[in-house]
Amino acid sequence: MRIATWNVNSITARLPRLLAWLEKTGTDVLCVQETKCAAEQFPAEALREVGYESAVNATGRWNGVALISRVGLDDVTTGLPGGPEYDGAQEPRAISATCGAARVWSVYVPNGREVDHDHYAYKLQWFDALKAAVTDDAAGARPFAVLGDYNVAPTDDDVWDPALFEGATHVTPAERAALAALRDTGLTDVVPRPLKYDHPYTYWDYRQLAFPKNNGMRIDLVYGNEAFAKAVSDSYVDREERKGKGASDHAPVVVDLDL
Repeated sequence: MRIATWNVNSITARLPRLLAWLEKTGTDVLCVQETKCAAEQFPAEALREVGYESAVNATGRWNGVALISRVGLDDVTTGLPGGPEYDGAQEPRAISATCGAARVWSVYVPNGREVDHDHYAYKLQWFDALKAAVTDDAAGARPFAVLGDYNVAPTDDDVWDPALFEGATHVTPAERAALAALRDTGLTDVVPRPLKYDHPYTYWDYRQLAFPKNNGMRIDLVYGNEAFAKAVSDSYVDREERKGKGASDHAPVVVDLDL
């Protein structure tokens, strides 16, 4: 099975590239973040025409997650059970389903904005709810993984210049502690570092030539339980998909499993 995660930064804008990428890579399951569309606008029919089912959690122009699968899509859970609200609503940031032999989540963790912003406190609350929601599956015997845009760089090696991020979100001790607590449920980062290059970043800002300069961050992660991790045969960040006209500011992260 080939499974991937990709923050597409608008599935409508990225659809031609996404369809071409699915065909080129033969991906079986794709976890999508930042669909930036209402559920009824999601291109389910275009995906169905090329052999993929879809499950979507999306409400409008911001956020939104989805699962796209050609190996089954069963027992779908839309949303984060027990998740906090922001501005009076639970944002569409999580969806899970059983795809073939594995149970997977697609998550788009809140950005946090600034350390003194209430969105930062919301981010930490969201992590707490995610930990509670996945604990049983993380400790279980079935292959299980939480894939997505975590909006946290796990270590200083996962940002191009740690000094520039001092005091900012994505690298604070509290965010990294929340990530560590999630791993403590029985999950591990299944995309090792380094890969084929020293800094396998997954996100580069559109501004200030960040991608050509490789001023990036590794914030798109694949955390799997023991059964999932043991099945991993290969993994990579598809930097090529960040190149060219009409690219997302994130690259897909791909994991191959023997299941």
